[in-house]
Amino acid sequence: MEDHVLLREALARTLATEHGFVIAGECGDVDKAIEAVSRNDVDIVLLDINLGSEQGGSFLSRAHSVGYTGKVLVVTAGVSEREAAWLLNRGCAGICLKNEPVSELAQRIRDIVAGTGKMDRESVKAVLEQVETVDPSLHKPLTPREREVLRGVCHGLANKEIGARLNVSENTIKSFLQQLFEKLGVRTRAGLVATAIEQYWDQIDESPKARRN
Repeated sequence: MEDHVLLREALARTLATEHGFVIAGECGDVDKAIEAVSRNDVDIVLLDINLGSEQGGSFLSRAHSVGYTGKVLVVTAGVSEREAAWLLNRGCAGICLKNEPVSELAQRIRDIVAGTGKMDRESVKAVLEQVETVDPSLHKPLTPREREVLRGVCHGLANKEIGARLNVSENTIKSFLQQLFEKLGVRTRAGLVATAIEQYWDQIDESPKARRN
């Protein structure tokens, strides 16, 4: 998406002029971002969770798996409270809006890297846009296997990788994905992840806190 490219490049150029900032790179997809943090010493990643064909949130779990220990600041046009909770639970250090002045963004980056940036409930609310409330009782229930497949998609795994994890064929995973597309009313993997985070987060989350609920 051209507007994402222009915004990303403009933001990189602007932040490069800030004192003490060195831009390690800018990427348009999660795979390239994972490669970048693997080969560079990166203090913080600015992450757009909507990358068009994929969900940027998958970077969080994948980066951890390759040993990335830096911070992640989500820069977005807006997120729901449930999605923000999912991001913070996955290790996101902060969330800010794309229309935030660059000077404020730069200071937020400095605070997060220094360990003084605080992301509490009130600061999350400050960046949330109003979204339509969905009655949980209207959700179509997911089967245990659908939850496993959906969890794999949210982690950014390919069909073959999900199949290997669940010890089933890739074609079986494709069949489950088709069921999920129809059940959640979406057409793409990105839409599947977005809906999963918004409406089914409590069913697919693997954190200790979620397991206790």
